[in-house]
Amino acid sequence: MEMVEKADHAQAEMLKNFEEKINRGDAIEPKDRMPDGYRKHLIRQISQHAHSEVIGMQPEGNWITRAPSLRAKQILLAKIQDEGGHGLYLYSAAETLGISRDEMIALLHSGKAKYSSIFNYPTLTWADIGAIGWLVDGAAIVNQVSLQRTSYGPYSRAMVRICKEESFHQRQGYEIMAKMMKGTIDQQEMAQDAINRWWWPSLMMFGPHDSESPRSGDAVKWKIKRHTNDELRQKFIDKTVQQAEVIGLTIPDKDLKCNEATGHYDHGPIDWDEFYRVINGNGPCNKQRMDHHKKVHQDGAWVRAAAEAYRQKKEKQSLN
Repeated sequence: MEMVEKADHAQAEMLKNFEEKINRGDAIEPKDRMPDGYRKHLIRQISQHAHSEVIGMQPEGNWITRAPSLRAKQILLAKIQDEGGHGLYLYSAAETLGISRDEMIALLHSGKAKYSSIFNYPTLTWADIGAIGWLVDGAAIVNQVSLQRTSYGPYSRAMVRICKEESFHQRQGYEIMAKMMKGTIDQQEMAQDAINRWWWPSLMMFGPHDSESPRSGDAVKWKIKRHTNDELRQKFIDKTVQQAEVIGLTIPDKDLKCNEATGHYDHGPIDWDEFYRVINGNGPCNKQRMDHHKKVHQDGAWVRAAAEAYRQKKEKQSLN
């Protein structure tokens, strides 16, 4: 009984110290004691973020050989390379919480871990590459800028570099769309078709409405998130509507209008049935994305084995 009371007291003291650090705005570091709920939330969020960066390379990689110019090909290659690097930063940040990369990949392949549903849509035309850069990376920037101040130190520091590179990706996408809107009628129609298909999935990237998001409460309380899903979504809409107007694109929302009382844009209802359908594995490209990831992971097993053998060899040499 006495041991139980001591354990309870130690747990209460740990929670008190943790909450004081959070309230002061201090960063939580890997060696700090933290509640299990905080650790589990971060592992889920950071690993999902890492998976999204890596899976997100697939729809863009589909267009490397078909980019319309050498310049466009070079920029797209650089962008895809950045995304792979982002995944590595984030996997490394998650590993500081006590989970291995192999475990994270296994959870992804088993379907227990998720990635952003936006990457389960096909890239049908070159305009889709513009829409991904402008809308998808634009939405990511809105979310990730606030994550630079997240309470977990390794995650926060990883986001600083990622945000700088994502801003380049957003500009690349917007440039593609702007050029197409200055082109032929067919190119303009292609650009409009792309935004018609990618607008609503981009809004879904921020997650369910706050009232329907059970994890948001703890995330905000622990300052993992600095803003709620709806706050971030509204910020993205307000910024992007004006960008679309500049280049002559129409946002595919008949209910979209500026609310003079709030200073924000009101928007139409989001199809959450589609969101959950795609999240649960029934989107246009879910199977294709996961089958490709599994195949590449298996094909690369020899590389990982060789790297591990080299590490062990160097370790033995250092002991001699």
